[in-house]
Amino acid sequence: MINLAIIGGGPAGYTAAEKASKSGMHVVLFEQDTLGGTCLNVGCIPTKTLLYSAKQYYNAKNATKYGVTAEGVQFDYAKIVQRKTKVVRKLVAGIKQKLNNEYCQVVKGFAQVLSRTDEQVVIRCGEETYEAENLLICTGSTNFVPPIPGVKDNPAVWDSTDALAATQLPQSMIIVGGGVIGMEFATLYHELGVHVTVIEAMPTILPNLDQEVVNILLDKYRKTGIQILTETKVTEVCENKVITTNGEYEAEHILISVGRRANLNGLEALDNLEMYRGGIVVDEMMRTNLKNVYAAGDVTGKMMLAHVASRQAEVAVGRMLKQLPLQRIAYNAIPSVVYTNPEIACVGLTEKDLNDIKEGDFAPSMNTDEPFVPYEVHKMPMTYSGRFVAENEGEMGLCKMIVDKKNKTILGVHMIGNPCSEFVAAASFAVRMGYTVHEFQQVVFPHPTVSEILKEVL
Repeated sequence: MINLAIIGGGPAGYTAAEKASKSGMHVVLFEQDTLGGTCLNVGCIPTKTLLYSAKQYYNAKNATKYGVTAEGVQFDYAKIVQRKTKVVRKLVAGIKQKLNNEYCQVVKGFAQVLSRTDEQVVIRCGEETYEAENLLICTGSTNFVPPIPGVKDNPAVWDSTDALAATQLPQSMIIVGGGVIGMEFATLYHELGVHVTVIEAMPTILPNLDQEVVNILLDKYRKTGIQILTETKVTEVCENKVITTNGEYEAEHILISVGRRANLNGLEALDNLEMYRGGIVVDEMMRTNLKNVYAAGDVTGKMMLAHVASRQAEVAVGRMLKQLPLQRIAYNAIPSVVYTNPEIACVGLTEKDLNDIKEGDFAPSMNTDEPFVPYEVHKMPMTYSGRFVAENEGEMGLCKMIVDKKNKTILGVHMIGNPCSEFVAAASFAVRMGYTVHEFQQVVFPHPTVSEILKEVL
């Protein structure tokens, strides 16, 4: 019998398959599309590849501030898209090779759970049925299409997958949704010369991030020509016209980017699987309420990030193998990055998170059993880093640390400025290990690097 059946070959699925196979388990991985999941094929990687090309074009056009003159700078969007496709294919091939090296059986096709007992799970894929001791659900998520009149079956309306597949740029674009995906596409299109309008129903874009950091980005983007409308709800779409509570707007294409929902297709037989807000409920070791059924990645609805999915998969397989000590996930120390220009990177608690905790309440995300205590904020512009000044002409940036006022432990770090995505892991480590300010100040950072700002700010 198969030891572990995995449905879904994204970051959670292929990470689990590799780890379990390497540990001697007989593993079958089912994937109906392409290995790599949304992140690699129609998400993180293709988006960042396109953004890098846009950044190269942007830098070439603005090179004069560094004493470099570049005349007649142009781009070929079709070739940019070709390169994106090449990058994706290369990485998919790498995953296939890695799984082959670990002797994991990969079955292509739609997998459907037929039945489950505490002893086995029966899965059908194509004409074959498979019996497994354990099931790990890694079915990911899909673009959420809001029930706005005029959106469905409208050729002018795109989702993120449509946008990534396009080989020609639109002249103008309305982006409905000012979250991470929406703002990254706004950056891409704007830097390639497309007229961009962002419509967000919330009072601000990127509402889950530190608002002082977000306001810096908001200020810059509005000044450089991106029209950003907040507290604006879309009521209807008529062909390529968007009707909102604050007026009507028109563009060649409309990109709907209002979030994603867990993909539960093929799991109907697990009718007593516990759910919460559309995601599968799991404990700290990724177990569902059903014995021998685990879940990892977007389908859990926790944090829809590829690196979270991979870590959840590692924890799930570790529990199946009864590896000691049992691993858990420090959700309070998960870094997040928004690949705008400049980048935003953050980890841990924001001021809003702490202000929402009433005095005397417990704050489990702070990894402490003590009641909530006041915090203090340390912050300074990124220009206190010599490397940042040398490479980011005309930019200020910001590095902000949230510190527990009583114990002096680092609770959160929030940054805007290139290339903060490359050193936010150091901040994540500090939050994960509960470093105090004194302990972190003893860490030696190489000079000159922008990462030194993490020490300077304290």
